[in-house]
Amino acid sequence: MDHVWRTAPFDALSTLELYAIMRLRMQVFVVEQQSIYLDLDNKDLQALHILCHAQGRLCAYQRCLPPGVSYDQSSLGRIVVHPAFRGAQLGRDLVERGIACNREHWPDADICISAQAHLQGFYSSLGFVAQGDEYQEDGIAHRKMLLRFQ
Repeated sequence: MDHVWRTAPFDALSTLELYAIMRLRMQVFVVEQQSIYLDLDNKDLQALHILCHAQGRLCAYQRCLPPGVSYDQSSLGRIVVHPAFRGAQLGRDLVERGIACNREHWPDADICISAQAHLQGFYSSLGFVAQGDEYQEDGIAHRKMLLRFQ
């Protein structure tokens, strides 16, 4: 299956891309995970957005944020793979692209994420290290994790 990847700042996203992003985020984070929260937090405006399309639809997405928006470090967030495309290592490819994007745009900044606790092993396999204890975020256990470059 051919995947088409695109990275763009917010103002370069088309209305159809933005609609697909919001739909996928709501489908997974709000409906599937039953987490009620305000997804539109204004951080998208400052983010670089990584989109992956296959079979004519958005199959994976994440946003990359500069230092000082969510954390002192740069960060990755809203990391999501469409349910129909799970199990094919697309999530790993997505996060690796996010790490590379952050390294390119903010080379002096480590990367901090708020990882869902059940995915800690996955993020650890990519070099992230857990920081502190688990905490609840929008009704789901999370863990702060850091990928250091210095």
